[in-house]
Amino acid sequence: MPVFPLGAHVDDTGVRFAVASTSADAVEVCLVDGAPGELVERRVELTERTFGVWHGHVPGVGPGQRYGFRVYGPYRPWEGHRFNPHKILVDPYARRITGQVTDLAAARGWVDDPMTGPPSTVDSLGAVPLSVIEAPDDVPLPPRPDVPWSETVIAELHVKGYTARHPEVPPELRGTYLGLAHPAVVGHLQRIGVTAVELLPVCAAASEPALVERGARNFWGYSTLGFLAPHGAYASTPGAETVEFRSMVDALHAADIEVILDFVPNHTCEGGVGGVTLSYRGLDARAYYSLGGLGHDADITGTGNTLDAGSPTVIRLVCDAMRHWVTRYGVDGFRIDLASVLGRPHSGPFDPSSALLTAIAQDPVLSTCKLIAEPWDATGEGYRVGGFGVAWSEWNGRYRDAVRDFFRGHGHIGELASRVTGSSDLYALSGRRPWASVNFVTAHDGFTLRDLVSYERKHNEANGEQNRDGTDDNRSQNFGVEGETSSPVVRARRRAAARAMLGTLLLSIGTPMLLGGDERWRTQHGNNNAYCLDDETTWVDWEPDELDPGAAEAMTRFVARVAAIRRSSPALHRDRFLREEEVLWWHPSGRQLTRDDWHDAHARSLGLLAGEWVFLLHAGAAGTACVLPRGGSPLVPVLDTTQEDGIPATARPLRPGSTITLPPHSLLLLRRIAG
Repeated sequence: MPVFPLGAHVDDTGVRFAVASTSADAVEVCLVDGAPGELVERRVELTERTFGVWHGHVPGVGPGQRYGFRVYGPYRPWEGHRFNPHKILVDPYARRITGQVTDLAAARGWVDDPMTGPPSTVDSLGAVPLSVIEAPDDVPLPPRPDVPWSETVIAELHVKGYTARHPEVPPELRGTYLGLAHPAVVGHLQRIGVTAVELLPVCAAASEPALVERGARNFWGYSTLGFLAPHGAYASTPGAETVEFRSMVDALHAADIEVILDFVPNHTCEGGVGGVTLSYRGLDARAYYSLGGLGHDADITGTGNTLDAGSPTVIRLVCDAMRHWVTRYGVDGFRIDLASVLGRPHSGPFDPSSALLTAIAQDPVLSTCKLIAEPWDATGEGYRVGGFGVAWSEWNGRYRDAVRDFFRGHGHIGELASRVTGSSDLYALSGRRPWASVNFVTAHDGFTLRDLVSYERKHNEANGEQNRDGTDDNRSQNFGVEGETSSPVVRARRRAAARAMLGTLLLSIGTPMLLGGDERWRTQHGNNNAYCLDDETTWVDWEPDELDPGAAEAMTRFVARVAAIRRSSPALHRDRFLREEEVLWWHPSGRQLTRDDWHDAHARSLGLLAGEWVFLLHAGAAGTACVLPRGGSPLVPVLDTTQEDGIPATARPLRPGSTITLPPHSLLLLRRIAG
């Protein structure tokens, strides 16, 4: 009998089941029927075992059947063995998952103490999620947009949060896959120049025990239960998530917008040893998790557990899952959460050529996708930006910090210069192109753009953790007032600084990533870690702001204009690094920068001349005079971030060598007249 593929697969007479558990003594597949509170279970033993995979064929079973596994084996927590057949387990390869954790006590595999107490004898059926058999999907995929990296503009957004309050989306579709596919939403993304959406996790998730205990949930979704199943809560019709997810991808592709998934193959929702037993811990904790001394989880993710990047079981699961999203749904790429973990087999030293990272990069399907690493983990040496292999782009946190620091009057212009020109110091040596740097100023984790210029301290009290969660390193500014204000002067300064940062982001060399909602001037009221808030805090508000009725539409127009400027010139989305002779760095006094200038900690202005383009950045609180480069043809203003829509007050050409004023917190883009 063939072993592969893993999971539940329908044939003409029934379903073939296969699940990996290298240390189990026996495995049963459990077929579940009935309504909640009246569940009926039929157990069928999988008698075949090949290479650590338990498998068998069950006749008379078909699509829609709910099922799980019960696994028998030793219960020796101090050795990492936590088998407990009283716990029904989700199939790691389930393509649809239904239900949620409703009873933590039933979901736990232990009593009294997770290390020294006896195994729980409470049956978890009815209190935990179940797997669902899916019919084969033979509908061919349309061609993917295949947008070149150099032309890519990413918007990071949450499926529910982006559309939950959208007035043009029908109420029954808001916050769903079909809501994101609605023409009003797709048209907006096209308007602001987005070529790819990077979706916060859409894999089936379950909230961590600590959140469940206090009646909260993991809104962001970084708590994966099933790596092949779309999250059911984002379906407008219960149980239709696989069909609706495919429809969403098709709709975005029809608009030439790619779909990148934020994928989390570094930990699961089960938590540490004191957590719950929903799947992996009960199937074979030693094969799925990286374990430390005495059977404890080696937590290098900060979540309680870590999937072992050196385990063949995990390597296969991760690659199979990613390939499934591409081949069944047409997904275009992945942003790998805490990707440095994947380079630490058995939670050891980081190796960019580790088995898992190499397997992903060399896979014949995955190697054709966009691969983005979040180059971080929770170890002491966790930040590995620039350290991944040639197949990977990376979230460039140094870009974020440099731009934030510059426009709040901190940092050195040398760091900014390296970041806005593609971070060749990080990526050129490995043979990568500038687009390997995914540049961003804001992301889901941290302040929104509006909050970045409105708050100097985090305000996370609503999260229920006494404001202890979330980073204190915000590199933000509030222009003299903490939080929202009715002062039109302060509001105008904030918007100008925000436009300068957005303009810098979209015109820098590299791949720009916007935080979805920033273009609508969204606020989270100073919360920089709203991971557990599924409410107006995290939902984009599409209606005019009470304080600034025109601010959201003005910011949208500004983003659309800058994105159009970027598209208009290959020099503004180049796919190769600038050579030394192609760039000239300019001092506002009217000369090239000297070595001393680069080390001037008080420098707040930076000019860049590259081909026909002149970029002038100024972060001072007051305006400053700037002498334009001498020689050559006149310069025409193209973008002025001090204007609400970015359109310069005048398009009158400026003479070379003339003196202009750079306003506070501004970016001015000029273009030489040809001829």
